[in-house]
Amino acid sequence: MFARSRIAAAIGLLTLIAQAHSATHFSNFTPLGASAGPIPVGGAGEATPVTLSSVNFSQKTIADRATQNALVPGSNAGNWDMITANENGADAGRYLFMPFETGNAGVQRVDLWDNNYSTRTVTIVAPGAKGFVSGDASRWTPWGSYLTAEESWGTGSSKGRLFEVSNATTAAANGGNFIQRSIIPRVSHEGLAFDNAKSMYFIDELNGGSIYKYTSGNVNAANGDDYFAKGQTFVAKVNGGNNANAVGAVTWEAITDVNGAALAGVSTVLGDGTIDGRASANTVKGTDYQRPEDLDVNTLANGDQVMLVATTSTNEVYSFNLTTNQVSVFANQSTIDLATGLAVGNGLLSPDNIAVDADGNVYIIEDRNGGVDNDIWFARDLNKDGDLLDAGEGLARWASNGTQGSEFTGLYFDKFNANKAYVNIQHPSSGVDRLIEISAVPEPSTYAMLLGGLGLIGFVARRRKA
Repeated sequence: MFARSRIAAAIGLLTLIAQAHSATHFSNFTPLGASAGPIPVGGAGEATPVTLSSVNFSQKTIADRATQNALVPGSNAGNWDMITANENGADAGRYLFMPFETGNAGVQRVDLWDNNYSTRTVTIVAPGAKGFVSGDASRWTPWGSYLTAEESWGTGSSKGRLFEVSNATTAAANGGNFIQRSIIPRVSHEGLAFDNAKSMYFIDELNGGSIYKYTSGNVNAANGDDYFAKGQTFVAKVNGGNNANAVGAVTWEAITDVNGAALAGVSTVLGDGTIDGRASANTVKGTDYQRPEDLDVNTLANGDQVMLVATTSTNEVYSFNLTTNQVSVFANQSTIDLATGLAVGNGLLSPDNIAVDADGNVYIIEDRNGGVDNDIWFARDLNKDGDLLDAGEGLARWASNGTQGSEFTGLYFDKFNANKAYVNIQHPSSGVDRLIEISAVPEPSTYAMLLGGLGLIGFVARRRKA
């Protein structure tokens, strides 16, 4: 009886430890009080350029542009942007994907299982393929493919397109099957996200840009050909629309028909038969936001799904509750800075990217100057109710970038390892874009618990043997 109870206690202890390891340790840190200072251009410091907020965090470069172009000249256009991984299917979590935000854009893939630095990174969509420019959006699909899109659009432009790489995990160099999905209206793309119902949300990155939703007519499609074969696009109207920066009740106004074709009197049709999403949103008086950029979907403690949208020009993050159809401000310059207890003020400037970790914590990444004031902010929502208004809640500077001429882009938390994250250092003065892996390790007390549990099991085993 004694042995059985000891074994049960040890197993219980190890179960608790296993649960702790399945959660993230990225939320255990002391807020940074200031942004990082500059590191020398092109110096050794660019390999580890991030000032981290915990001694239990570490960083390393796992890919860089100079190496890629030395191995295959001209293969890497640089300006590495948003990051995602193959989140389902065979070898899920093995690869990272990101586009080049240049005039000759492409897509590269990084094999996290390849220990050879020189071979792990390959360009799967060649720079300039199909006239692709300003690659920015980056999202894995529910059916197992990769989406990217152009952050470039204006009246008369031929850009603003969404593309799918249908063979992203298996493509050889420059062998990506790069398919334009013309049913999606043209806008200046950045954020892409899917909700639980597999509707796809996107933005128009413009001062006066709108928020959009595409609902497929084949919602459980097994491939992109079916998902994008027919479907309807809507624009958000908050408090009735015909307004800007609004909060309150949201409705979704159609700007195409259920097959993705033009709606008479609503859709502006371009010369190639595609829909101008910007002009069509203006026709139905969709709500405008000021440079909406990235977005991501999160789940609150009560089960509500929320979509978080960063608006760079107004220094805000909006929360679209997709369950209650209400919009609110999640964070802005009035939010408390947990390092000072005062409003964050100009500490939060030009929020651009949004990321969510394994525990549903939200991170806000600034579009600012490396070595000056380019930071990643952690949003501490203690009760996971979708606001930062309760006691002890607010923003905390989580990491800061010291690389001159650059900015953080694409922060992505590994879906299969809660204590790994990846972020790009984009367009540095040195010209050497980098992919940085950030790791968190458990607190020393967690290791002590693990050793104690193992020791207890060993003691019981020895006692039973005796």
